[in-house]
Amino acid sequence: MGSTHTFKDPPPYSLIKRLLPWTLYLLLPVALIRLYFHPIPLSLSATNQLPQTSPIIATATDTATAGGSASYSSPSKEEEKKNGGIACDYSNGKWVPDKLGPLYNSTSCGTIKDGQNCMSHGRPDMGYLFLRWRPNHCDLPRFAPKTFLHFLKNKHLAFVGDSMARNQLESLLCLLATFTPPHLVYSTGDDNKFRRWRFPSHNATVSIYWSPFLVHGVEKTEIANYNKLFLDSVDERWASDLGSIDMIVLSVGHWFLHPAVFFYGDSVIGCHYCPGQNYTEVGFYDVFGKAFKTTLKTIIERRGDGGDGNGIDVIVTTFSPHHFEGDWDKLGACPKTDPYKEGEKELEGMNLEMRNAEVGEVEAIKARTKKFGGGLVRVEALDVTRLALMRPDGHPGPYMNANPFANGVAEKVQNDCVHWCLPGPIDTWNQILLDLMKRWHGSVSERR
Repeated sequence: MGSTHTFKDPPPYSLIKRLLPWTLYLLLPVALIRLYFHPIPLSLSATNQLPQTSPIIATATDTATAGGSASYSSPSKEEEKKNGGIACDYSNGKWVPDKLGPLYNSTSCGTIKDGQNCMSHGRPDMGYLFLRWRPNHCDLPRFAPKTFLHFLKNKHLAFVGDSMARNQLESLLCLLATFTPPHLVYSTGDDNKFRRWRFPSHNATVSIYWSPFLVHGVEKTEIANYNKLFLDSVDERWASDLGSIDMIVLSVGHWFLHPAVFFYGDSVIGCHYCPGQNYTEVGFYDVFGKAFKTTLKTIIERRGDGGDGNGIDVIVTTFSPHHFEGDWDKLGACPKTDPYKEGEKELEGMNLEMRNAEVGEVEAIKARTKKFGGGLVRVEALDVTRLALMRPDGHPGPYMNANPFANGVAEKVQNDCVHWCLPGPIDTWNQILLDLMKRWHGSVSERR
């Protein structure tokens, strides 16, 4: 009657209500496609609040390659002070699989000693190349050659010691060569025992000095089948160059196991395995410690506050065990192709004693320099004994010679179960060396 029909003149919003469901139907697949290709990153805040069962002292990325970048988070000042400037215990950890493998190979590096070139000599297994050391409470980044050379710019790094020092040096040269090749500028001595390389891009120098005792020694001859060690004086073949060295890596041990007569001043204090010499048998652990004591004391006297005052960084690479399981010239002297499992091999006996002698002298000299203000000399142990012990698979074994079984298995087969294949576990020594340098010098990123 007087009423108006509401449907004859619908309000404008009714059209919107009709179109809205269709709009939603169209937007839904678009949103799903957007989420598929561009997922929303999850917040890290929840992860950061998870309880840590073991405190992480320092963190660093371990995904950098030779040509990429490596970032690093240095430990806090409090942690560094508490740990004498080094806030990571590298000696405790385990070997874990590493898909990336080594930075170099037998053909890309031209400075590998022939006896350690396992790949080119026909070693058939490859698993030993795809493992990395993971410390329990800190990260160990992959080796970054440009960062290492940055620290070494305008400096001289010297390796001093026996063939294990040379093994570590040659590993370092291969690692650095992935960025820029070294230039050999000096070589002398039997088997090139004294050599020097330059890296012109950084005006950096790397040297090797043959000195199997660090102190003054006379090596055995056909007439005298024993070494002579003078424990109160260093070997001047390397010590005379201390004034030009900025960082020195000391690595000895195996030569102290050989027959020797020990002198202190003008007096004989005893010998090791010297039948018929009428000297007192004194073993070699104490002598080994005395050699390091004399060496470190001399370095501090010449380069510390009482010396030229320029300072020096000193690294002591600890004893690297051998893995002979039989005669060195018999098949199967070091046959393992996998690392020891956790708990399968304990650090004990001679290996532990040698390691303790070195670490003990390092800690003693650090305490002395701290007490008497020797801040110009930094000393640290590169404690690799345990992680080296766990790698019986890393030696050349019969592949110290090329294709040793090309003509069948001979009755006599030479084996090297002391030195390390290149590439191989010893590359980790230099990973740790670089990480020590980072912790000494602060946070630095790999430079392109």
